[in-house]
Amino acid sequence: MHLAYPAVLAVLLFSVGLYGVLARRNAILVLMSVELMLNAVNLNLVAFDVWLRDTLHAGQALTLFTIAIAAAEIGIGLAIVLMVYRNRGSSDVDRLRDTAESADGPEGPGAGHGDAGATTADREEKAEATA
Repeated sequence: MHLAYPAVLAVLLFSVGLYGVLARRNAILVLMSVELMLNAVNLNLVAFDVWLRDTLHAGQALTLFTIAIAAAEIGIGLAIVLMVYRNRGSSDVDRLRDTAESADGPEGPGAGHGDAGATTADREEKAEATA
């Protein structure tokens, strides 16, 4: 088997995944696109492992680690998306970014929650006042 066939397929998978990450607005579709990109990487790892005839099969071992990390990522990511959907009523990534900016208010993020929203100048003034 030539190395070009799986390499071209991996490039196509990665390109479709990259387009999905950059163009989609739905968070679940973005997570699916990230999975496509990880599968393209897995395909390259296994193809190069077979092509190089590695006796330790390092490419296949790395592929197993990548699959495990991808499973954890999709589990946590899906839980976050579902929680955001329950709270906001939408999983639209652009809308979530807009609501986060408008929720900050005029004083900045975390206003009224202790020192979380204070700027560096405000913190320096407080430090000088208490010193």
